[in-house]
Amino acid sequence: MGTSFGRGGATTFLQDLQHSDCILVMGSNMAENHPVGFQWVMEAKLKGAPVIHVDPRFTRTSANASFHVPIRAGSDIAFLGGIVHHILETDSWFKDYVLPYTNAANIVGEKFRDTEDLDGLFSGWDPAKEGYDTASWQFAGMAKANSAPEGQGSAAKAEPSGGLGGGLADAEPERDETLQHPRCVFQLLKRHFSRYTPEMVEELTGVPRERFVQVAELLCANSGRERTSAIVYSVGWTQHTVGVQLIRTAAIIQLLLGNIGRPGGGIMALRGHASIQGSTDIPTLYDLLPGYIPMPHAEDQDLQTYLDGHVKSGGGWARLDSYLISLLKAYWGEAATPENDMNYGRLPRIDKDHSTYRTAIAMLEGNVKGYFLPGENPAVGSANGKLQRAAMAQLDWLVVRDLFLIESATFWQDGPEVAGGQTRPEDCKTEVFFLPAAAHTEKSGSFTNTQRLVQWHHQAIEPPGDCRSELWFYYHLGRVIREKLAAAKDPRDRGILELTWDYGASGPKAEPSAEAVLREINGWDQRGRPLSGFAELKADGSTACGCWIYSGIYADGVNQAARKKPGSEQSWVAPEWAWAWPANRRQLYNRASADPAGNPWSERKRYVWWDAERAEWQGDDVPDFNRTKEPQYQPGEGASGDAALSGDAPFIMQGDGRGWLYAPSAVLDAPLPPHYEPHESPVRNRLYEQEANPMREIYNHPLNPYNEDPEKYPFVMTTYRLTEHHTAGAMSRNVPVLSELQPEFFCEISPELAELRGLEQGGYAAIITARGRIHARVMVTDRIAPLQVAGKTLHQVGLPYHWGQRGLTRGDSANDAFPIVLDPNVHIQEVKAATCDIRAAERPKWP
Repeated sequence: MGTSFGRGGATTFLQDLQHSDCILVMGSNMAENHPVGFQWVMEAKLKGAPVIHVDPRFTRTSANASFHVPIRAGSDIAFLGGIVHHILETDSWFKDYVLPYTNAANIVGEKFRDTEDLDGLFSGWDPAKEGYDTASWQFAGMAKANSAPEGQGSAAKAEPSGGLGGGLADAEPERDETLQHPRCVFQLLKRHFSRYTPEMVEELTGVPRERFVQVAELLCANSGRERTSAIVYSVGWTQHTVGVQLIRTAAIIQLLLGNIGRPGGGIMALRGHASIQGSTDIPTLYDLLPGYIPMPHAEDQDLQTYLDGHVKSGGGWARLDSYLISLLKAYWGEAATPENDMNYGRLPRIDKDHSTYRTAIAMLEGNVKGYFLPGENPAVGSANGKLQRAAMAQLDWLVVRDLFLIESATFWQDGPEVAGGQTRPEDCKTEVFFLPAAAHTEKSGSFTNTQRLVQWHHQAIEPPGDCRSELWFYYHLGRVIREKLAAAKDPRDRGILELTWDYGASGPKAEPSAEAVLREINGWDQRGRPLSGFAELKADGSTACGCWIYSGIYADGVNQAARKKPGSEQSWVAPEWAWAWPANRRQLYNRASADPAGNPWSERKRYVWWDAERAEWQGDDVPDFNRTKEPQYQPGEGASGDAALSGDAPFIMQGDGRGWLYAPSAVLDAPLPPHYEPHESPVRNRLYEQEANPMREIYNHPLNPYNEDPEKYPFVMTTYRLTEHHTAGAMSRNVPVLSELQPEFFCEISPELAELRGLEQGGYAAIITARGRIHARVMVTDRIAPLQVAGKTLHQVGLPYHWGQRGLTRGDSANDAFPIVLDPNVHIQEVKAATCDIRAAERPKWP
């Protein structure tokens, strides 16, 4: 979504779903996994909005929807691409929105070639480098915005991290406002999706054409001036080798229908944990600094070189210098000066792919000596658990911090390979340190949830025994390291010694102050005054800010995230409940809720508008726009930043201020989304000769074999979550009542597949792949029906992935069955679609 709109977060907020006239839930089982938020979907349904659930399984979400659409796992882009085709063929797109607010009129350079020309590839493909040179993707008359990747897993400067808005070498490329030019984005879009017909959708996805057309017609009928539709997704979309392109397709639909930035519209990206959004905002990702600032690369030798390569001419990212320099001042305080380049040289540089799966391979190769695992359980939660356990066995030391003694802490002692006699505990050289963590009730801090909402929670009780918060652990780890380096003479150690490290540790456990950290994240000026927002950040070193998108969260010296004003005492937008980034805006890009002249598209969908008398933007929400910029404003010659964007450019983090139907940069694998098959698929690609994403990250390793023969592995398998268990299971498999409600690892199969393979309800089955076998209890159910795909009956196997070898309920890990193969943009694993066989088996002897 960062590529399409400018920011890597949900465009809307959960309460706003009640105003939707139609809701498509796809890639998510929202009712079971996000039940609190699902209430707003039901509010919309009670008001008459159709709710559509597209999913391989019939779930509680399906039961509460208007209707359920079964689909083949891994064919989502074919389905969504068919919706794009329908919108364009039936002339259902919102012209008055699309023309000014998107790049539909932009003309692409004459050297560009689409998948329709190259049978599944785009121009610029270099098979030797296994990557694209994106020069031919650029708009006519424009220089290339980004350098080409150097191959799979490259840390190339295309910055595909999902949070950074798109940049252009020229904010105003050549345009054809009539949309008739054969190379304008609108015409390229029509051609690209021309073969995504209802018949092709049915052949690829298994969705009957009549049902598919019903979905497309409902979305179109409930979009426009008077009506808006919303799309809701979760990891059912992201965990594919085309995950980024899948979300891009949804973005194209919502832009064409005019649903972004408007009440009841948008794309709701549901996160799988309480603070997954926060873990990318203030990142645990190797290639990002806080606020989606790209991590420097090896060639970015000094601050100016870095800024020259990243600052955009127009839009919010034109102020990257103020965001980064304020961050450096937060890190190093008085030690960051103009004379030493603001201590920029102390930052690490990316020289290659350091993502989690590449790191696991490096462990196997003996290139990683130590590893920290805070709140992560790769022995269960990551693809190919067998490889993960083998990798951790090659470490010198491993630090595990968790609430319970998880499988990643005890793999050497009671893992499946030990139980099977393949390895022995005494042969594992890894020294494991288990340091118990504090639960959220035992510490103060914040969650940043699905809708970018930062909510503060207060400590209720002291953590027992040796349990400590993550803040305590990293603060004191840094303190001890600094003490040990106090007399160090090596210049490289100055970066650690000069860090600001005063967070007010106090109390019997010397717990640092979480609010002190929040104050630093918010930022302050030279006088120590808390900043009111990121607009106050300066590039001269006079402000410090730990994360620019969170600036304002401690405005006026008040913890804004701790606000809990009841809904009955404020507007429905609830601006005084906690705080949302950026600037407490709840609906992003809300300038688009008004027409180019600044008037609401309709009274029914009134949200933010231009008040001519006050000469400012007004509305139900904080305007996501320069509050005093007139709708008629046009930038002057040489304008930059916000001043380079016109008064009718709602996507203020994009270099051109427009939503991107076509992406000339910021993604590695495609400027327009094509349907590719999963890496393992029993179905041939009916659209292109190119079967799968050519840039998918493949890991050829003896411990990571792939299913090469679809005849041997004829069925599709997919993973999912249950209401009663949480992700890798440590927090739920140790709770008696939850373990009793879901006591055993199982697989869901259809009655037809059960008959085909001689499987019985309540019996046991072996799910077989090239990675080995896992065993599960059999649940025979109509909820996962066979589909007719490409003229054949296709069966699917559903696998909840919560189980492991520890806890009150134990079982094989579903992720052990899946290979490591990744999306090239964000390095996420494909565990929502792979192939398998399934056979009757004896009851397994789980420990």
